Amino acid sequence: MKIVFKIKGLDCANCASELESKIQKIEGMQTASISFMTERLTVEYEGEKEEIIAKIKKVIKKEEPDVSIEEIEK
Repeated sequence: MKIVFKIKGLDCANCASELESKIQKIEGMQTASISFMTERLTVEYEGEKEEIIAKIKKVIKKEEPDVSIEEIEK
């Protein structure tokens, strides 16, 4: 399954790269890609959608507390 999020509050491309790396390590995650320029987070995953979103938000809150995401494509 694939979801695209609008990601807000990232300060730099390096922060995006580090956050992308952490999100890719989430159990059930197949791919995760952050585009700093377009402010998009695209993930492909296996498992329960709500559970994956909760895990993504938890990682973001820990790594980049000022960053928020909003689902824009399913």
